Amino acid sequence: MSVAESMQQQADEFRSRYLAVKEQIQKVIVGHEDIVHGVLTCLFVGGHCLLEGVPGLGKTLLIRTLSQALDLNFSRIQYTPDLMPADILGTNMVMETPDGRRIFEFQKGPIFTQICLADEINRATPKTQSAMLETMQEGCVTVGGHRYVLDKPFFVLATQNPIEQEGTYPLPEAQLDRFMFKLVVGYSSADDLGTIIDRTTKGTRVEAEKVMEGAEIMKWQQVIREVILAKHVQDYIVRLTLATHPEGPLALPITNQYLRWGSSPRGAQTLALTAKVRALLDGRYNVSYEDVRRVYLPAMRHRVILNFEAQAEGLDTDHVLLELLEKVPEKADDAVLASVAR
Repeated sequence: MSVAESMQQQADEFRSRYLAVKEQIQKVIVGHEDIVHGVLTCLFVGGHCLLEGVPGLGKTLLIRTLSQALDLNFSRIQYTPDLMPADILGTNMVMETPDGRRIFEFQKGPIFTQICLADEINRATPKTQSAMLETMQEGCVTVGGHRYVLDKPFFVLATQNPIEQEGTYPLPEAQLDRFMFKLVVGYSSADDLGTIIDRTTKGTRVEAEKVMEGAEIMKWQQVIREVILAKHVQDYIVRLTLATHPEGPLALPITNQYLRWGSSPRGAQTLALTAKVRALLDGRYNVSYEDVRRVYLPAMRHRVILNFEAQAEGLDTDHVLLELLEKVPEKADDAVLASVAR
């Protein structure tokens, strides 16, 4: 078998297994196709996902259903203003040994899992929110001078409510940047609402079946990284990222007018990795411009910060990013690429 044939076979197998997980989720979740794709993309790349939407749209149910379709440990943390870091990470407890001595023994918290649902994460105080920073970035917990490594794969799915601000604390930019995607969950259509009523009010109960385990997920995470990212597509990703930097070499007029801060390098990394997933789902082993465009909004909307003028005009980050996506050309001339390199 040639290298090209082997790559194509892997792409086809990944698509089949990805759709198997998606099929189990859609037994329970009605509609929200883009949201399901976004969550699964983060899972198979090895990143974390933030879901934002008003209550009752199925954010928590989606995450619970995903945990049922995967043979992984699952835990849920309900964030509240009185939640403390030790309630998440765990704490050292004084224990008595059989011979009467007292020793410290670490009692692990709910973060020691593989799929962690951080429900209403913006209700916790900044001190408690920051307890997640090390686990999300490095997959480990440090308590009392000891470092505990979490089992892999490790996946944080967080939810937050965008409309109820009383008793909430906005996530710091450093933590937002650690989420690979920010997905905005919208309302269901009329047809979807009808299906939801049929499924949930007639005494039937449908649950997802386990179709994938952790070892297979980690295998696909490695396969995704081997997908070819051509130089000209990589340059496009670089220019899309630099276009978000106010007063930068590739900043557009709308960037300077409405943005206060642009994307970090994590934004470019996210575009590259998640675009590779889209390529595999399309049966290809190389990334196209269209793959990058399809993941641009969820990868970038939480990594740019609007200035006062944009807020005063009632704009959101999606408005600015969509204009950047429209105006940044797929191919740049040599002079532009040379200025970026400098």
